[in-house]
Order: sequence, then structure tokens, then C-alpha cells
Amino acid sequence: MDRRLTQRGEERRRQLMEYATARFAENGFHPTSVAEITEGLGVGKGVFYWYFDSKEELLRAILADAQHDLRRRQRAAVSKADSPSDRIENGIRASMAWSIQHPDYFRLVQFAATDDRFSAGMRKGEQVAVKDAAKVLSEAMDAGEIARGDAALLSHALLGVHTHLVHLVHRGVLEPTDEVIDTAVNFCLHGLLGRPEVAADA
Repeated sequence: MDRRLTQRGEERRRQLMEYATARFAENGFHPTSVAEITEGLGVGKGVFYWYFDSKEELLRAILADAQHDLRRRQRAAVSKADSPSDRIENGIRASMAWSIQHPDYFRLVQFAATDDRFSAGMRKGEQVAVKDAAKVLSEAMDAGEIARGDAALLSHALLGVHTHLVHLVHRGVLEPTDEVIDTAVNFCLHGLLGRPEVAADA
């Protein structure tokens, strides 16, 4: 649904999205009804359907908003780096910090990736993320900062490390500390062997 909204209308739409995000994340998408959302906010169903055609459209809007917010955080972080490897590090840190700070969004993204109604959109978002990361990885390879390899495959590996560690944080297995992010950065940049020694000039 595409409507021109006043500032008050934008605020109401935002309220619906924020409340629904919390309810979907806590109770699940399927058990949460439109009636529960509108009753929780103290508005009628007509208000809901003025902004969204369906519960599915609402979740798509929430997911799109989350993806845009994450990408804004990533772009801001990467823009502050001077070298490709620094951009990789800043991107990892920004992505993990955002995902840890937004557990509801993270849970909804994980759900949407497994549901046929939303998984295609999630795959498109993942493809964009992999393409962006592969570009920076290729730049780092060209600069001699990292070893040559399949940039797309390495991008998927970076996403895997990020997703699994954040998942463990939200399950309570890991504490949401800087150490988690530091470990992810060090592993992704230096691997199990650690930072290679820089040979002294002869």
C-alpha cells in the first residue's frame, strides 16, 4: 500500500510497526493477530488497514525498515575507514553491534528466512550484503592486505560467523560484550593462526 502520509500518519504507522515488531518477536508471527496488535495499541482495525493491507505486508515493511537501518549503520561505519581491511573490520563491528542491539529484528529476520512468504525477499537482501562484502574483500585482495580467494564465498563465511555468534548472544549462551565482537573480527581477519608476523626490513 502506497499512501502519502502526514507527520501524524507517519507517527501512527511507526507505532503500529514498533508494537507489532515486539509482539511478533515475543509470540511469533503466526499466533499474533491483527486484533491483538490493534487492541494493544487501543485503536480499531480500520486504523490498521488504512496503513497495511495485511499482516504479511506489515511484516515486510518491518523487515525492509530493519534492513535499511542496518545498511545505514554499515555505510556510516565503513565510510570512516581508510583501507579495505579497515572497512571489513568496521563493517563486521557495525553489523554485529546492530544485530545485538536489535534482538527483535534479528529474530524476525531469522523467521522470515524460513517462511516461503518472506524468504525470497530475505534472499535478495542477503545477495546485496554478499555483493557489498565481496567488493570490499576483492579490494583488500588487490591491495595485498588479505590472501586471494573466492570473494563471494568468503562473504558468506563472514555472514555465517556474524549470524551464529549473534544467535548465541540472543539465546543467552554468550554475554553481549565487546569481546564477542572483537573475537569475530580477529577470527574473520586473521583466522585460527592469528595475525601473521610482519617480517623486519632487511
